[in-house]
Amino acid sequence: MFQKVALSVLIPTKNEERNLPACLEAIMDWADEILIVDSGSTDKTLNIALNADIKTIHFEYKGGWPKKRQWTLNNYSFRNNWILLLDADEILLPEIKKEIEIAIRNENINGYSILLQMEFLGKKLKFAYPGLRKFSLFRKGKARFEKRLENQDNSMADIEIHEHLVIEGKLGEIKSPILHRNFNSLSRYIIKHNEYSNWEAAILQFGNEYELPASIFGNQAQKRRWLKKKLYLLPGISLIYFLFHYFFRLGFLDGKAGFYYCLFQSIQIINVKAKIFESKLSN
Repeated sequence: MFQKVALSVLIPTKNEERNLPACLEAIMDWADEILIVDSGSTDKTLNIALNADIKTIHFEYKGGWPKKRQWTLNNYSFRNNWILLLDADEILLPEIKKEIEIAIRNENINGYSILLQMEFLGKKLKFAYPGLRKFSLFRKGKARFEKRLENQDNSMADIEIHEHLVIEGKLGEIKSPILHRNFNSLSRYIIKHNEYSNWEAAILQFGNEYELPASIFGNQAQKRRWLKKKLYLLPGISLIYFLFHYFFRLGFLDGKAGFYYCLFQSIQIINVKAKIFESKLSN
């Protein structure tokens, strides 16, 4: 009998019936434990989990902290020493599974960053999406999410957005990427990013950086924070962003998908800046 990898996979969901089957198919016969944390799905998400015999627990967000993933880390007893955070629209390909199997045998490492490979409107983005590394694989009991904002509410999503894991001890990198393939509609994409822009606007005004401070000399997350703090002050930054990623970074080589991705990202910047302006008017 094939022995599964001693790994627990945590998948947060809310109305993910279109994405979840592909996510589960890639790990069902591989990971020793799969846990779905659901926030009141009204589609077939829970039926998919039930039919696949996947353990599911319910999370109800009432504002504040912790949000979905950290709440689960606080309250659920995983049976394995290693935990992988995986979104329902993320798929593990054979190459990364092999690499993870080797990585978790290293007794000197407590956490690994993993690169996301973006697929948008049916196309893998090679140029328009610069690539994002996030710490998604870690030893149990050695990681927690940073709390960047005290006063969060339901308008800012019930899940951590750009909060990052703070991991004790030595860190490593997984070279093979996770495939980020979202089957949901652009309408769903826009709704989610509206929540993200609410959070981003609040972070830029009231958020803290005590655990992972913005720094041009830090890791990727710290550099991104430093750039946001500086660039959001520039007039015309959304246009600059589009021109930089679409032309200088060759996003146009990704075709229509690259154009729309760069456009949506530049619009996201406009949304954040407008919400900051609106907030200042009401103060």
